[in-house]
Amino acid sequence: MIIHNEFQTLSDAELLAHFYEGDLVTSAHDKARMAINEAGGVRSFVNSVSDKNARYSIEDNQAALKIKLALEITARYLGEKLQRADALTSPDLTRKFLQLKLRDLDYEVFGCVFLDNQHRVIKLEDIFVGTIDGSAVYPREVVKKALMNGAAAVILYHNHPSGVAEPSSADRAITERLKKALDLIDVRVLDHLIVGDGRCESFAERGII
Repeated sequence: MIIHNEFQTLSDAELLAHFYEGDLVTSAHDKARMAINEAGGVRSFVNSVSDKNARYSIEDNQAALKIKLALEITARYLGEKLQRADALTSPDLTRKFLQLKLRDLDYEVFGCVFLDNQHRVIKLEDIFVGTIDGSAVYPREVVKKALMNGAAAVILYHNHPSGVAEPSSADRAITERLKKALDLIDVRVLDHLIVGDGRCESFAERGII
């Protein structure tokens, strides 16, 4: 997530305090620190709080919802920035966007970054949505999407809800099937990115593609 430099030195509680209102009894910083301690971290706090969860106060819910809105704005900002960039010369931007978009999902999503012949982003699209155990990926659907978008190349991506980004044998097998299917329409598979918890593994960097 991109933030201003002056905020990078703040503690988790100091950052979260900006989403709380202080009062005469408890400061915003104290409320933020208590929320973080109870949840076990900022990320756990944001992911666990909902307006239907009676364990948390209305103010906790409001703070968490504000953070989720901020994260959504950041994801859209990165997405727009990526669409104006060359995906291959901006690998960090691609990874930041995908990690922000997919890291905390408890189900698997498989998608493609469709690129033109200059490797500029045409479109970024989730194509298959699965369960906690995986998603069914059909090469014909990926081929159809590539043709519809006039893509010359693609970067495949999906997340592992387990948090472990290590490529599985199934990941390798579907990548090979997609490569063969897309080769038939002269669309190159440049990479396959797997998003885990804090990591984004690249097939290209590992020499798998």
